[in-house]
Amino acid sequence: MYAASSHPGTSSSSSMEESHGIVIVGGGICGLATALALHRKGIASLVLEKSEALRVDGGSIGVHVNGWRVLEQLGVAAELRETANLVTAFIRLRMPLISYQMPPDQIQNQRSLPNCFQVPRRVAGRKEEHPDTRQELRWLKRKDLLETMAKDIPAGAIRLGCHVTAIHPSDPGVVLTTTPAGGGGGGVIRAKVLIGCDGSNSVVAKYLGMSPSKPTPPRTYLRGFTTYRHGHPFGDRFLRLRGRRFFVGRSPMTDTRVSFFVACHVPSAATSSSSRVVDARDTRHAVLQKLRDQRCPAEVVEMVRDADPDSLNVVTRVWYRPPWQVALAAFRKGAVTVAGDAMHAMGSYIGQGGSAALEDALVLARSLARARAAAAGGRDDGDDEPFLLGAATAIREYVRERRLRVARLSLEAFVMGELLRAKSMATKLACMAILALLGTKALGHTNYDCGRL
Repeated sequence: MYAASSHPGTSSSSSMEESHGIVIVGGGICGLATALALHRKGIASLVLEKSEALRVDGGSIGVHVNGWRVLEQLGVAAELRETANLVTAFIRLRMPLISYQMPPDQIQNQRSLPNCFQVPRRVAGRKEEHPDTRQELRWLKRKDLLETMAKDIPAGAIRLGCHVTAIHPSDPGVVLTTTPAGGGGGGVIRAKVLIGCDGSNSVVAKYLGMSPSKPTPPRTYLRGFTTYRHGHPFGDRFLRLRGRRFFVGRSPMTDTRVSFFVACHVPSAATSSSSRVVDARDTRHAVLQKLRDQRCPAEVVEMVRDADPDSLNVVTRVWYRPPWQVALAAFRKGAVTVAGDAMHAMGSYIGQGGSAALEDALVLARSLARARAAAAGGRDDGDDEPFLLGAATAIREYVRERRLRVARLSLEAFVMGELLRAKSMATKLACMAILALLGTKALGHTNYDCGRL
């Protein structure tokens, strides 16, 4: 199990003060990957996570080849590959295409479609021996990914139930005001280097003066996974099914489990709460009715109906940073910076949020490690003063290296979202032209290597 500690604050903790060299706010994928990457380079850090447990909600996450390259460098790829099958084909369908070419209940048997992209691989029986890493895509349980990274992080380096409520400049670094998740008195943490991996509503991004992330128009997004006790019939093919008023994605995770998402408009879900997340089980009934009304294939309806209840997650808005903001925003202030969704929230339109966050973690840790080697003569003390004095330069290099990459991803995701919402043909054609230039259909965004740790 991962090594974590609860927040040490007590009712009288307002006078408590502690100091750390590197503090990471947020214990999600990006935060844990950053801590692990720093640990692999011999640099200590402290992760502050406001939840009282690792945030494993969201069911599953697709990791493309660019993300797997990072997981290789972190030393956890082999273990994670054992938990998920390789996706070998992408099938994109529209409901009219199905009605003309095949019975709706038999889409899993269709192999040679006009809009099908096959991924080459070498196989032995059911499992691949050596997947073509240039094309690798697997769907992981978020829980597996987080816990695999967390267990390799040193004991006490993950502090759960610690909410950062304010950040103030100091010399050196910054001062964080924290409160425990259960209430009561808070504490003060001095950090010489601060990394915000705390999502689209980032307190660190606010400190940097970044504009708030923006919400898309209300729409219901249902995610989860379904277990087939005797095995599912879908092979290793990822399906994207688009109807007139819904959009479905389905991907195999293992021989007995598939991951899915459904996007549609359910007014009761979209207006029932002002929060980002609403009750998943109640919303599923409305989504199922919408799918039935649209004559969605029975296998898709059954997949949603039989989904594992604990895996269900519903959001009514996707939060994102516009590409022009990502291209121009101030991502750093001294030795303070952001990564992951705090830097470039982009929704799930191209499935790169998690993999891009892993890239951020590797590049940032590598930059900080170089600063330590240059300023501290390669010593193993991650808190030495020469290293920390060079951290601001390292962060500037990290931001410069990442900006073009994440701006392009943000543009691609933004245009894809606009295409899915577009009603006019002119807008659709413009979006498709931009996506063609970016190589979206050929998954060009996955052919990226951020280098070695």
